Amino acid sequence: MYGFEALTFNIHGGYLEAIVRGHRASLLTAADYNNLCQCETLDDIKMHLSATEYGPYLQNEPSPLHTTTIVEKCTLKLVDEYKNMLCQATEPLSTFLEYITYGHMIDNVVLIVTGTLHERDVQELLEKCHPLGMFDSIATLAVAQNMRELYRLVLVDTPLAPYFSECITSEDLDDMNIEIMRNTLYKAYLEDFYRFCQKLGGATAEIMSDLLAFEADRRAVNITINSIGTELTRDDRRKLYSNFGLLYPYGHEELAICEDIDQVRGAMEKYPPYQSIFAKLSYGEGQMLDKAFYEEEVKRLCLAFEQQFHYAVFFAYMRLREQEIRNLMWISECVAQNQKSRVHDSVVFIF
Repeated sequence: MYGFEALTFNIHGGYLEAIVRGHRASLLTAADYNNLCQCETLDDIKMHLSATEYGPYLQNEPSPLHTTTIVEKCTLKLVDEYKNMLCQATEPLSTFLEYITYGHMIDNVVLIVTGTLHERDVQELLEKCHPLGMFDSIATLAVAQNMRELYRLVLVDTPLAPYFSECITSEDLDDMNIEIMRNTLYKAYLEDFYRFCQKLGGATAEIMSDLLAFEADRRAVNITINSIGTELTRDDRRKLYSNFGLLYPYGHEELAICEDIDQVRGAMEKYPPYQSIFAKLSYGEGQMLDKAFYEEEVKRLCLAFEQQFHYAVFFAYMRLREQEIRNLMWISECVAQNQKSRVHDSVVFIF
């Protein structure tokens, strides 16, 4: 029953919640980002990060540094923290933590399959995969020619197996089919994660419902914008939207028939939480939409820490740390390519 978590939550979840709140305190602040934006070289960035929790991960890296090295080491820190929490978690928190990684698994599957289609080296592709989304048989994905083989040979033994039931076809894999597969898998994953959180009940269900609904709505908008001008029919587009969220079902009906970004804007402005996002954009401008969505997401993730005795803080922390790594990647790229005038374009301040 909602409100009674305080009685029993700390028996199994109290220690890890304290740990994750401690990790959250080590996220970079606006002052850190302002200092990073002043850096002239990647070595300056490394020197500034040495005073943060990233220091031990970067200290033995020789000059000259590369952006990929900085991102790799920062991601390694996130993976270490995640594995440490997973080792100490008991049910149902351990299952909740595993759910967080399924999105990365889907991205890795799509990356390998797309790369193989374009005849890229499998080893090179494996290096680009996100470490949180790795599983034992990932290297053998390269042998599959269609969805059925992909499922039968590789994915049947992974946590993604139940999500494949909707997209098993005998069609050969091409760029369009792979993109549809990615979005169908994500839809099944988000709906499954949503049901799991509802089953947990209490504050976890309340806060995670809001965060997952936002994710589902953002994906619906991105699918709509990316499918404008393609051969994807309205019905096909509609099938890729998740069956929950603020836009479900009437907003989905409107998005399914949108032909340009201004029509998408018109549909979204009927929903007050998204009106403020689209108000930041001038008409016909879609490039800044991602940043506006990230800023709104960060705001919601920070609010998850305002309540106690729930699992949403683990999800929020992982997402905030991933956003921080995206920020560091953008700043590093701008410094490396001598484009410092653009450094603020994609940085999303967390605090």
